[in-house]
Amino acid sequence: MTPQDHAVNPAADTADRTFQVDLRGLVDLLSHHLYSSPRVYLRELLQNAVDATTARRLLGADGPLGTPGIRLYADKTVVRVEDDGVGLTEADVHAFLATIGRSSKRAEDITDQRSDFIGQFGIGLLSCFLVADEIHVLSRSARTPDAPAVEWRGRGDGSYTVRTLPAAAHPRPGTTVTLTPRADAAEWTRPAQVHALARHFGSLLRHPVTFDDGAGGPAVRVNPDPAPWAVGYPTPGARSRALAAYGEEVFGFKPLDTIELDLPAVGLRGIACVLPEAVPTGRRHGHRVHVKGMLLSEQADEILPDWAFFVRCVIDAESLRPTASRESLYEDDTLAAVRDALADRLRDWISRAAASDPDLLARFLQAHHLAVKSLAVHDDEILRMLLPWLPFETTDGHTTLDEFARTHRTVLVTSSVEEFRQVAAIASAAGLGVVNGGYTYDRDLVRRLPEIRPETTVADLDPATLTAHLDPVDRETELAAAAYLAQARDALAVFDCDVALRTFQPASAPALLVDNREARHERTRSQLAREQEGGLWGDILGALRQEAPRAQLILNQLNPLVRTAVAIGEPELARTSAEALYGQAAMLSRRPLRPAESSLINRSFLDLLAHALRKDS
Repeated sequence: MTPQDHAVNPAADTADRTFQVDLRGLVDLLSHHLYSSPRVYLRELLQNAVDATTARRLLGADGPLGTPGIRLYADKTVVRVEDDGVGLTEADVHAFLATIGRSSKRAEDITDQRSDFIGQFGIGLLSCFLVADEIHVLSRSARTPDAPAVEWRGRGDGSYTVRTLPAAAHPRPGTTVTLTPRADAAEWTRPAQVHALARHFGSLLRHPVTFDDGAGGPAVRVNPDPAPWAVGYPTPGARSRALAAYGEEVFGFKPLDTIELDLPAVGLRGIACVLPEAVPTGRRHGHRVHVKGMLLSEQADEILPDWAFFVRCVIDAESLRPTASRESLYEDDTLAAVRDALADRLRDWISRAAASDPDLLARFLQAHHLAVKSLAVHDDEILRMLLPWLPFETTDGHTTLDEFARTHRTVLVTSSVEEFRQVAAIASAAGLGVVNGGYTYDRDLVRRLPEIRPETTVADLDPATLTAHLDPVDRETELAAAAYLAQARDALAVFDCDVALRTFQPASAPALLVDNREARHERTRSQLAREQEGGLWGDILGALRQEAPRAQLILNQLNPLVRTAVAIGEPELARTSAEALYGQAAMLSRRPLRPAESSLINRSFLDLLAHALRKDS
């Protein structure tokens, strides 16, 4: 048919077509992009068995229940999973096993109970092709007492066969899935590994699961113990110890404390284990999330807010939605509400510790003060409760704001760590109370201290505040040092640095370099404007130009070395000594040195060494 014919009769080629599915390509897609590891095949088999058993229970009086269970078997040649679940009819096999993407949980008679099932996507059985080239399913339906057995064989090339067998081929209602593993899948199908994976994924399943390694010994229970939060204990202390022991078994550390989590609205229960040591900023530990007993993820960091990195959780929930891979949680309104509710439980625990267990609170804050600071910035209740107890770096050492404010009615706070290090010793000797505001959250929190202690004043520390507390020298001393100060200013003009002579404690400090990051940035911008004079960038930077603030090198007249330096009469030696004092003060500030400053330090050291050697020779 020509394009013209099609235009005349557009309905001539509108017959429905069926997608042709390349099963090997689909399995490759699953293995590389959906599932994190081939090991998930066993989780999917367990999940199908659990859902089938759940469906059997939902039959109620319409079908025999017996004692439904799940049995795993693995030896060197096969992996087998048996369940006493609802089973499949021949129609079910054609509808569900032979149609990719359709779930047996969509059957009409159980559609309304979908929330009782773990699986929701109907592609789990395909994961078995990650470790085997053929899947053998033998099933018998529990809906009809005399139902025949049905056998389905699916192969990795996309072909399958179905046949009906006598009921004796599968004496009990339920399903048996058998895999013959490929040689390259031995890592995931060895008996010991199958047992380990079953324990890993199914330790909290509510149906009994057993494992037989084919060695002739008795089958062992995969999930012998219920979740510890579901067990009754004689005393609260015994319960607390049991939860802590479980947390240590799961996470490998002894919790500082355990926080029991219980959200009945979504069927969530579990524990949060408080880490005994601080974790690096930004590192988030994943949480173990089970859905209806089946392990969904060990890295579900989305279950808690970012600030809660001081705990690791293990929870089991009924109403959280897994993603298609069933290895993470679907981000929806329910998950957001759960995250907020769990955050409230952590806040409540902090509140209780602050109110009734000061020793626990002190150990917690010692390890996790950064996490609490990040929370207090946005949470007024935590701020009022814990700000006085949080540790800060101050001129009185590391102390709490409550203790620091008792000594200093006016609290000064720096804007950076380097500014604090520049002034800490001098400010302490001058009786000033300064807090290092350069760390994350600290400056914002210190500025809110008056909300807790209204009698305290908080102000930013600037160079003028500090220099105002330094004592001037007498007029005769100033005049005697005038020639040296002029030579020093000339030598340091390249750094936009003024030089002054004062007296301050401690006397062991020869000089103080008063500078801040904003001043350096302004000087850099002014320098760029000068270099770009007349160009487009020069016009832009010139419009932004202010009077560039200068750094100030303050020499300490109480220091013996400074008293000797200001008396130097030789101009070159005077310049070199001023450069050396500037370099030493710059290094004490612990800020990054500019290349010109590093060069000056090296040159002044060598010049002073050469002068000393000439003097001795």
